[in-house]
Amino acid sequence: MGRRRVRGRDVNGILLLDKPSGITSNDALQQVKRLYFAKKAGHTGSLDPLASGVLPVCMGEATKVSAFLLDADKRYEVRCQLGVKTTTADAEGEVVSTRPVENYSDAQIESVLEQFRGAIEQIPPMYSALKHEGQRLYKLARQGVEVERDPRPVDIHELTLTGRGDDWLDISVHCSKGTYVRTLVEDIGERLGCGAHVSALRRTAVGPYGDENLVTLEQLEAVKEEDKRATDDLLLPIETALTQWPNVNLSADAAFYLRQGQAVLVPRAPTSGWVRLYEGEHTFLGMGEILDDGRVAPRRMMKGA
Repeated sequence: MGRRRVRGRDVNGILLLDKPSGITSNDALQQVKRLYFAKKAGHTGSLDPLASGVLPVCMGEATKVSAFLLDADKRYEVRCQLGVKTTTADAEGEVVSTRPVENYSDAQIESVLEQFRGAIEQIPPMYSALKHEGQRLYKLARQGVEVERDPRPVDIHELTLTGRGDDWLDISVHCSKGTYVRTLVEDIGERLGCGAHVSALRRTAVGPYGDENLVTLEQLEAVKEEDKRATDDLLLPIETALTQWPNVNLSADAAFYLRQGQAVLVPRAPTSGWVRLYEGEHTFLGMGEILDDGRVAPRRMMKGA
């Protein structure tokens, strides 16, 4: 039997999708993939169904850099519903307890938020995609099973109160990869003594991407209706995902050897870490890594570059 032919067209680039609330990240991804009729696509870190906002969708060769966005810092705007704790720590779960909400002063709230700034540890929620003995935690949770989870270190770079009401707080969060905002809100509620859950969540940034160039599914459908190929104009170049790494500009000879999988010596290159590789000034080749001997090794090379 021959190999099954993959349907779709070669589309390369990154779409900054404004994921709507109410659907999973995978559902949003599949809709984008269908609208582009893309052969290959992946997203860069799930948003809960309740959440909306920045969901970079990497297509074609851009899937080679998706790991860099998965590892990137994130920013969120969050509404915390005080006084109510749920099974999932968000509004989609069942209520497990209610407690009175005191008339907290700004100073009391600030004192609690201060405890969560910087390097902290979180116990991942049962309703998460982490695995325990091969099983997703959320599947176990739905069966009523709870297992012990080890705390995980995360960094909360910024945590700011942006609004408040009688029984809710609005906070802005800038955090490292692996941070569970639902857990953060639940823990804040416990420190206040009333409990809390996430009632609204919007991601406003992933790594270098803010919310300036977001495209909704409705906008994407409208553009496709008018001109099928115009959807490609909405894609960002692959290298825009990698702005935090330095450029290394290569001669035509050095680029040739890199394409063959060989490490090369480049004058004045950085001495360690990942780098963006260019032939000349403008032709993006992919990502490389500096070896211990100072040579640049190819790591994530773009096909056809």
